[in-house]
Amino acid sequence: MTSWEFKGRELVNCTCEYGCNCQFNALPDKGHCHAVAGIQIDEGHHGETRLDGLRIAAIFKWPGPIHEGHGECIAFVDEKATERQREALLRIMSGQDTDPFATMFAVFATTVTKVNEPVFTRIDLELDIDGRRGRIFVKDYIETVGEPIRNKVTGAESRHQIVLPNGFEYAVAEIGSASSRTGGSVLVETKDTYAQFARLHLNNHGVVRG
Repeated sequence: MTSWEFKGRELVNCTCEYGCNCQFNALPDKGHCHAVAGIQIDEGHHGETRLDGLRIAAIFKWPGPIHEGHGECIAFVDEKATERQREALLRIMSGQDTDPFATMFAVFATTVTKVNEPVFTRIDLELDIDGRRGRIFVKDYIETVGEPIRNKVTGAESRHQIVLPNGFEYAVAEIGSASSRTGGSVLVETKDTYAQFARLHLNNHGVVRG
């Protein structure tokens, strides 16, 4: 197993209502799970290969709860990545070089049966974790915009967090609202649904804590 580790930030939007039942070991409220994710790697490595400053994104579709499988996905890798960096990022994203079920990458890999060819392209990411604002844009594939949840009466911004002391993706996530539309082979559309804004610190054994 090649050792890897990175620190970064993410925006994820899925079809669930705010809170996302999956975060609480419950079933998705729509009966299925469709999701879009974008990650900025601020610093990291895979073996001797540096990953600082690179971006990745993905689209997922599961026809039912994630743990029941039969999912489909497509991965996007920063066009700035070298051949070695591309290979390293795809190994991480596909759950390789990772303890079983230790990260979301490893968990999702066990539930996906159709993996589309990865796309190497420009990934535009805007991520303000504390402000619960962000954007994922991949030309012809992803347009996601995230913002804070707002009070239905006053319109004021409302702040919420999910804390997962034993989670496999993050320790703390700021929860917001997002809308997504995708193109290409994996089509997803959401409007004002669950969004998580989180700082990530992961390695091949899971979330790095402390």
